Amino acid sequence: MKQASLILNVVLAAAVAYLYYLHFSGPSTESSAATAADSTVAPVKKVVYVNVDSLLTNYEYFKDTKKLLESKRFQLDNDLNSKGRSLQNEIAFFQQKAQTMTMEQARATEAALQQKQQNFLAYREQAAARLAEEEAKKNEELYSQIQDYLRKVNKSNQYDFVLGYTKGGGILFADQSLDATRQIIAGLNKEYKDREQAPAKK
Repeated sequence: MKQASLILNVVLAAAVAYLYYLHFSGPSTESSAATAADSTVAPVKKVVYVNVDSLLTNYEYFKDTKKLLESKRFQLDNDLNSKGRSLQNEIAFFQQKAQTMTMEQARATEAALQQKQQNFLAYREQAAARLAEEEAKKNEELYSQIQDYLRKVNKSNQYDFVLGYTKGGGILFADQSLDATRQIIAGLNKEYKDREQAPAKK
């Protein structure tokens, strides 16, 4: 009986030792479950936003470009107004003098004025198209500069998304703690200033 008890104790001791070994040498069921759960949970996305209105108001490149385009638009308007008035004066002069002209002179002058009018309309359309093309190019440059800067500062994958926030836009609410507008404007302005101060390449 004592021998059987001793054998049972030895078996139990061996079983306990084996369970002890399993517990500390292998991953616990709880940690395994936690690991399995973690592997199924998607990583948290890092998101910030930029107030587009503030960006455009404070980005020096945009302000300088806006002034340049407004100046060109003003010059174009003055040019078109001047040419238009000159043509109107010629037409008015012709109408006054038409009765003193021969039929052949009147027809020739009228044809010349019609040609001038067509040339003026074509000039106006072409000038407006050139200005619109330049505006589109500047807008594309603005977009590219912002994208290039964001890619550069985000090389370490700091953010997954940088959203553009505008009042009345698609984003109805934005937590101010996620607002990266000031940092991005400061960085863009520094790069623009450095470009403007850099010596022109020959």
